[in-house]
Amino acid sequence: MKVILTTDVKNVGKVGDLVRVAAGYARNFLFPRKLAIEATETREKEMAHLQAMAERKKLKAVAARKEVIAKLESVTVSFQLTAGENDKLFGSVTTLDIAQKLESLGFPVDKRDIILEEPIRHLGQFQAKVKLGEGLETEIKVSVTKK
Repeated sequence: MKVILTTDVKNVGKVGDLVRVAAGYARNFLFPRKLAIEATETREKEMAHLQAMAERKKLKAVAARKEVIAKLESVTVSFQLTAGENDKLFGSVTTLDIAQKLESLGFPVDKRDIILEEPIRHLGQFQAKVKLGEGLETEIKVSVTKK
C-alpha cells in the first residue's frame, strides 16, 4: 500500500515521503496515529505541488541569506567597554551582544548563528563566524575599545 507520511517515522521515512508499506501496518499503526495518509492520485499531485512550492520558498530564502552574507563581509561590530589592568574587560562580549549589535545595524542574525571560540574578555580586534545554514558563512570583525 502506498502512503504519504505526515510526520517523520523511524525506519520508514520523513515528512512528505511517498512510501510503500504493508497494508496492515498502514491500517493498524500509521493511520490511527495520523502518521500517514493513503496515497491517492490527487493527494500525490497535491503533495508534489506543495513540495515544489516549498523548494521555491527555500531558494528565495537562500538567495536572501546570500545577500545578507555579502553585506556582512564588510561589517565591523564595535564595542566601547570599560576595562581594567592589562586591557581586561569587566565582563565579556558574547554572541548575544554581537547579535544585538548586528540587529541594531539592520542585520537580523540569531545568536546561535554566531560562533566565537570563547567570549571576548580583552580589548582588541577579533573575528567571529556567522553561519546562516546551507553552507553560507562569513567572518565579521569585532572591535573592542576602551571607554
